[in-house]
Amino acid sequence: MSTRVLVADDQEIVRTGLAMILDAQPGLEVVATAADGLEAVRLAERLRPDVCLLDVRMPVLDGIAATRRLAGPGVDRPLAVVVITTFDLDEYVYGALRAGARGFLLKDAGPALLSQAIHAAAKGDALIAPSVTTRLLRAFARQDPQAAPRQPVEALTEREEQVLGALAAGRTNTEIAADLFISLSTVKTHVGSLMAKLGVRNRVEAAIWAYETGRAGRSTKG
Repeated sequence: MSTRVLVADDQEIVRTGLAMILDAQPGLEVVATAADGLEAVRLAERLRPDVCLLDVRMPVLDGIAATRRLAGPGVDRPLAVVVITTFDLDEYVYGALRAGARGFLLKDAGPALLSQAIHAAAKGDALIAPSVTTRLLRAFARQDPQAAPRQPVEALTEREEQVLGALAAGRTNTEIAADLFISLSTVKTHVGSLMAKLGVRNRVEAAIWAYETGRAGRSTKG
């Protein structure tokens, strides 16, 4: 079964191009396109796509507000959202991630990375590209001093701290398993425990927490 995708961008040539790229990828199907954030929200709520790919800067309703309405903390049935932007230091990206997006890409991302991000979001995961996303998370964590990081409901174990650092560095579960010399199933167990303790919904939120608390950049070697 194909992953159903909604694409929203106010520039027709970009919107059409993204839809063509995604439709050409195995296992992906674009079910709708939107020219603004409000139209995207209405279509998404009606069609319930597996993933919504939203531009940050859109008229009527911007990508952050649209993300919050589709995937925010108060949404009963949140949808998977990936944010896409032209600028790798766009001040709106961090806000979009905090609003519930599972990741973001630059518009010059190739088809393979775009497909990877969509599939990851559809599975409940999040793409954290080391070359771009972690740098943005680090920058915006420093620029958002008013956002006091939540405290974990239970202290993290040493291994959970190592896994958290690896998440913040953009490591996949497979890479974390290799780094720490543990099985893939054990990594998944630690990631699930981390999310429960931190009260976060996905890896992006866990990475944000790691940057806010200064845990990012710690060694992940076992």
